[in-house]
Amino acid sequence: MSDDAWVARAAAEAGAAVVRARYGGTLVRHTKDGLDFATDADLAAERAILDVLARERPGDLVVGEELGATGDRDASRRWLVDPLCGTLNFAAATPLVAVNVALQVDGRTTAAAVVDPIARQTWSTDDPPTPSSASGLVDINADGPLDGPFAGAQVIADPAFRRAFGPRVLSTTLALAWVSDGRRAGYVTDGAPGALHDSVHFAAGIAVCRAAGCVVTDLHGGAVETGRGLLAAADEPTHTALLALLRPHLG
Repeated sequence: MSDDAWVARAAAEAGAAVVRARYGGTLVRHTKDGLDFATDADLAAERAILDVLARERPGDLVVGEELGATGDRDASRRWLVDPLCGTLNFAAATPLVAVNVALQVDGRTTAAAVVDPIARQTWSTDDPPTPSSASGLVDINADGPLDGPFAGAQVIADPAFRRAFGPRVLSTTLALAWVSDGRRAGYVTDGAPGALHDSVHFAAGIAVCRAAGCVVTDLHGGAVETGRGLLAAADEPTHTALLALLRPHLG
């Protein structure tokens, strides 16, 4: 039987092939809330991922962003699938998107893969890259909460932060893969307490970062599994510096 990391990679790459084939083409949009929408590419990519998981792991629960849950709801093994993270970018022919597949066993992520379908690059927990803080660049997720404090926006405007790091804005979890391989020193996103660890958007990227040896916590330096938001850093000194710069903006 193929191991779980191989399955995660195969599933994510199957979805990525669909996304890549649809990039730059005409898309049908399916409205969600506000500016959010899915496209026919999201749905087709998720179906391609589900086909791989149904063949390789037929007894597992699968939770997809677009098609919901399939399989045994009481299964201890749960796949989290985000077939196209960065749909707004994709629809605008902006090549900053990711396909995320992660497996959680009894609530712990044990295997994951992230694919950049346009650049044709795969990151996985079984072959982690090497992080580095040398770039000094930190991505801030622009998709912050609409009805509460948004630390990301405040950090970008903070002169102390800009003296220490080069802030960048990237609204896709591709940023986590970039922290894992040294293209970014860190990544910051806000979020409700405990909401990101089990998210189809974030679980795979968090797992890849951890496998690479990055420091991953909530915005206060605690457990991302229960705390507010997410801070991923290439190393301990960068994490310590980012925590100090974030602290005045967390309320």
